[in-house]
Amino acid sequence: MRKSLYILGDLLDQDLIWLARKGDLRKISVGETLIAEGAPLEDLFIITDGKLSVLVGGTEVAELGTGDVAGEMSFVEKQPPSADVRAKTEARVLAVPRQALLEEFRRNDAFAARFYRALAVFLSDRLRSMRPGREDELDEGLLDTLHVAGDRMLRLIALLEGEGAAV
Repeated sequence: MRKSLYILGDLLDQDLIWLARKGDLRKISVGETLIAEGAPLEDLFIITDGKLSVLVGGTEVAELGTGDVAGEMSFVEKQPPSADVRAKTEARVLAVPRQALLEEFRRNDAFAARFYRALAVFLSDRLRSMRPGREDELDEGLLDTLHVAGDRMLRLIALLEGEGAAV
């Protein structure tokens, strides 16, 4: 869930409502491939339930779970994915179309700024956490928004499941 804390910590409630409205909640079966290496990717994914494997050359290099984000590298770089992402368990993801995000960014500069800042901080943290001994460290700025981001993730899931009329 750490990845989503960076994303959701910087977004506003109105941004979550937009994501929920524009996104599509999808069920993923065990063994099903969500992202295929080298294949064009049209969506950015937020995992709302379950566990997925990130595979490079058939070897698991990471595990994603509730709240994690997938497809962010291809979203930023416009390059095809460099890994497969496959469901380890039954899972659900919020698939937000890339084109819808880009159109909203053109209309809403503030949303674009918040979203790209969150992605930049997340990607920076990913690089830092690759150093031995840094894997579990949380950025001090993230600690300030941790409770807000966790609450937003729970509200996003409730909204997607029809349990919340408003976030």
